[in-house]
Amino acid sequence: MIHSVESFGAVDGPGIRYVIFTKGCRMRCRFCHNPDTWSLESDNKTDQWLTPQEVLEKALRFKTYWRDKGGITVSGGEPLLQIDFLTELFQMAKQEGVNTALDTAAEPFTKEEPFFSKFNTLMKYTDLVLLDIKHIDPDKHRWETGKDNKNILECAKYLSDIGKKMWIRHVLVPEVSDKDEYLDQLADFIKTLKTVEKVEVLPYHTLGIFKWKELGIKYPLEGIQPPTKERIANAIRKLTTHY
Repeated sequence: MIHSVESFGAVDGPGIRYVIFTKGCRMRCRFCHNPDTWSLESDNKTDQWLTPQEVLEKALRFKTYWRDKGGITVSGGEPLLQIDFLTELFQMAKQEGVNTALDTAAEPFTKEEPFFSKFNTLMKYTDLVLLDIKHIDPDKHRWETGKDNKNILECAKYLSDIGKKMWIRHVLVPEVSDKDEYLDQLADFIKTLKTVEKVEVLPYHTLGIFKWKELGIKYPLEGIQPPTKERIANAIRKLTTHY
């Protein structure tokens, strides 16, 4: 189930990317700007059920623009909820010499079977993981997303252990994650990972509030404004010093 695509993405991985947004997510982030991707069911005119072959054929039309660094990024929603589709897509993409990136919050990650074996197969065809760590504190993470972060941090450690290249992404939300104690804790955790190439601070914004209203869902962070330039700079300094 594909929600939408972006033909010339410039922020979801290296170079110019063809970004595929899958549907389905079990997290309920209070700041989510794409709540229309939560359901795995088709609920608007743009959603499509597509095979990996169909998605790749569409993507390859733009291959000349990718050059050396660009390629395909699969985002969401949460792509790992459609891991069989994702693996087949990336496998075929690698056969075409295409760089592959996975943009995930890793909520489905577990070392239990059958997921773990499928995940290891997927990693064989994944060049880069963009790992979104919503909050380092487990209690705050549950409040912010509805889910624990233990398995998410476990995923980060595992990716490091197997030598998989990562970019860490962190949404900076005033009154929630934008506190020095949390930023310092996150920085300390990131320093334990051996394969992090880049850390991205993503400032909270309110551009997706209209989607909550369209879906008839009360927006839980009403009144919270985007972080100031000073706080963004502070987070960047704390989290990206070593990268």
